[in-house]
Amino acid sequence: MKILVLNCGSSSIKYQIIDMNSETLLAEGIAEKIGEQTALFTYKSDKYTIKKREQLLENHEVGLKLILDTLVDKDNGILGSLDEIDAVGHRLVHAGEHYADAVKVSDHVVEVMKECVSLAPLHNPANLKGVEAVKSAMPECPQCGVFDTAYHQSMPEKAYLYPLPLDFYNTHKIRRYGFHGTSHKYVSIKAAEYLGKPLEELKIISCHLGNGASITAIEGGKSIDTSMGLTPLEGLMMGTRSGDIDPAIIIHMQQRLGFSVDEVNNILNKKSGMLGLSQVSNDMREIENEILNKHNPTAKMALEVYAYRIKKYIGAYFAALNGLDVLIFTGGVGERMPILREMVCNDLGALGIRLNNAENARFTDEIQVLSAADSAVKVLKIPTNEELMIALETQRLIKG
Repeated sequence: MKILVLNCGSSSIKYQIIDMNSETLLAEGIAEKIGEQTALFTYKSDKYTIKKREQLLENHEVGLKLILDTLVDKDNGILGSLDEIDAVGHRLVHAGEHYADAVKVSDHVVEVMKECVSLAPLHNPANLKGVEAVKSAMPECPQCGVFDTAYHQSMPEKAYLYPLPLDFYNTHKIRRYGFHGTSHKYVSIKAAEYLGKPLEELKIISCHLGNGASITAIEGGKSIDTSMGLTPLEGLMMGTRSGDIDPAIIIHMQQRLGFSVDEVNNILNKKSGMLGLSQVSNDMREIENEILNKHNPTAKMALEVYAYRIKKYIGAYFAALNGLDVLIFTGGVGERMPILREMVCNDLGALGIRLNNAENARFTDEIQVLSAADSAVKVLKIPTNEELMIALETQRLIKG
C-alpha cells in the first residue's frame, strides 16, 4: 500500500509518499508561496531532486497537480501512475469535540471543519483546500484525516474546562482542545516499544518543542492534560508566541497602551516568545550561537525563561500523573538542542530525573536514552514522525 500524506497550509503543501509495506519514504517535498507571484517547489527521492524551483502556482489545485505530475514523471518519478496511490492522509487541525480518532473524509467531516474555522482560522481553511484539491485531481481515491485535536479528546473535564461562566463552554464550546496530538501519540507509542513495556502501564510526559511547542501528560496511552488550549497560543513559551501570560495584560495593552485587537493578536502570536525576549531570532540555532559563541546575555536570559517554563509544566504534570516513568523530548528543538535539555532537566532530581550529560551532548538521529543510570525516570529523545503516524492511521482506516 502506498499512501500520500499531505499537510496543507494557507500557502503551502508539504507532502510525502510512503510505501506502507516497508514504511519506506519514497519521495517528499513542499510547494510553498502558493498564490504569490513566484512560488517555490521542492522534490526529493532517491533518484532525483528538485531544490527550490521557482514557478507560478495559482492555487492549491495547481500545486497538488504539480506534485502528482512529478510523482508520475516518466523520467524521474517514483510511480508508474496515480493508481498506485491507495489513499491520501491529511494532517487536519481542528475538529472541536466531534472526533477522538482518525476519520475517513466525508461530507460530515468537511462540515465539521467549516464549523471549526473560527477556532483555527489559519489552518482549517487551508486543510479544506487540500481536501478539495485531492477530490478534484483523484476523485476515486479515498481520503483520511488525522486531527491535531483528536488525541486530546480523552482529557477529563477538570483538565479541559476553563474557570469561566459555564455558558461559555455549553454555548460556545470554549475549552482546552490541545494540539500536536499526532506527534505526542507517535512518540509515546515509540517510547513504549523502545522500552519493551506496555503503553497502558506507563506514565509519560511528552515535550514537543519546535517553533510551536506543547507538553502533554499521558497516562495509559491517553492524553490527560496538555499545555495548548482553545488555540495554539496558550502554554509554553514558543518561537514567536507568548504562551501563558496574565490575561489582564491583553486588556492593559488595549485600554492603556492603545493597541487594537489585531495588533495585540499579532504581537502575541508573531512578535513574542523567543523572538520578543531575545531580540535576536525565533530560530533556536541562532539563539544557541548567540549564547555559546557571542555570550549574548539577552539571548541567554530568554533561553532560561523558555527552559524554566518547560520545567514548571513538567512539575505540574508529574503531580497530575502522580509520578512519572518517561520524559520525552521531541520536535526540531527538543531533538537538536542539548543545552536546552540540560537546562530543563537540571535540578529535577526530586522528581527522579537525572541526565547523562555526556550522552545528552552526543548527536544521533536515532532514539536516545539521555537519563543517567541512577535516574528513576527514563529520559528519551525520540525523533517525531507525524507523517508516518498519519500514514499508519490512514492505513488502519482503509483496511477497516
